[in-house]
Amino acid sequence: MRTELAIRGVIRFIAGIVIVAAMLFWPAGSWGYWNAWLLMGVLFTPILILGIVMLIHSPVLLRKRLEGKEKEKEQRWVVALSGVMFVASFVVAGFNFRFAWATLPDWVTWVGVAIFSLSYILYAEVMRENTYLSRTIEIQQDQQVIDTGLYGIVRHPMYLATILMFLSMPLILGSIISFVIMLVYIPIIAIRIKNEEQVLEEGLRGYTQYKLRVKYKIIPFVW
Repeated sequence: MRTELAIRGVIRFIAGIVIVAAMLFWPAGSWGYWNAWLLMGVLFTPILILGIVMLIHSPVLLRKRLEGKEKEKEQRWVVALSGVMFVASFVVAGFNFRFAWATLPDWVTWVGVAIFSLSYILYAEVMRENTYLSRTIEIQQDQQVIDTGLYGIVRHPMYLATILMFLSMPLILGSIISFVIMLVYIPIIAIRIKNEEQVLEEGLRGYTQYKLRVKYKIIPFVW
């Protein structure tokens, strides 16, 4: 099982590097886009480390992260819109570097690195707390409501981590235009959460009561 997962993980990892590099360096027209190299470093290094940790300690969770297609029609649209957003944001960042449309100062880039690092720590903690996490919205066999740790503060800490992660990427790339494009992720994730909670209320015992106890979805006292 682990050998198969390792091979699939390596293939997915290499493909991700190639695709992201193409989206950034081709429109930039230069390998000298240092912000892109920085983003790829902070993006793929923790992915590699987390993948190795999951392969050793939680191969079942790693399989869930590698597999799955959305069954819910609404979620397929969410995934498609997210993909368009990512491509547009990265490609525009590359062109922004080439033509110097609206570049951000270097200190903003390093603030972005700090926010991204924080978001990945949060992401790893959520993965540790909730072994039912999947790339798709589904009710798993013997699944239980997780209401401790971060899940005792907000109902969707994973989405909080991804919002911070995605909004920090354009800052690392030095493109305010790409940042504006990435803001589209907020209404996209709101749609995903609405559908996800409907599925969980219908199929996961105790989730309705959990919603009454933990009132905020992503940001305490705000949302």
